[in-house]
Amino acid sequence: MRELEEHGYAALTVQGIAARAGVGKQTIYRWWQSKADVVLDALIDMADTHIAVPDRGSLPEDLMAFLKATFDQRGRRPVLIGLMAQALLDPAFARAFRDRFLASRRAAMRKILERAATRGEVAPDIDPETVIDVVYGVLWYRLMLNHAPLDETASSQISDLLLRGITRDR
Repeated sequence: MRELEEHGYAALTVQGIAARAGVGKQTIYRWWQSKADVVLDALIDMADTHIAVPDRGSLPEDLMAFLKATFDQRGRRPVLIGLMAQALLDPAFARAFRDRFLASRRAAMRKILERAATRGEVAPDIDPETVIDVVYGVLWYRLMLNHAPLDETASSQISDLLLRGITRDR
């Protein structure tokens, strides 16, 4: 992951991955079909480790903690952009990216919304999938176009906006 963060996805090679791991290229290809698949596995591990699904007992606290961790893209922007670019070029990888990474991130957000709905914090007419689209739409738009930061301020603004729109007492 470090080499990827330092040099970007385009400069990353299977040979470089193998050298850093101290193995031959054949070993890498035995486990993964491409560098994109290696990076996808690393990204999934990173997300599972660093972006927990908080359970602090309230939607505002859970949402803010989750979005803060999700929007903290220090060093990961080139990784995510590289994988998205690969997904746009390679339909088979796009399915793997969507099914293995994007779906798990959506499931994490869905879990927060479902718990909040069970506690009666979410208005009954709210479609969780649309809320999830809003969160990740902002994330990917800002990642891809870099027109505005993905930082704690952005996570706070999105959290506040969502809470005004989805809570029972809106």
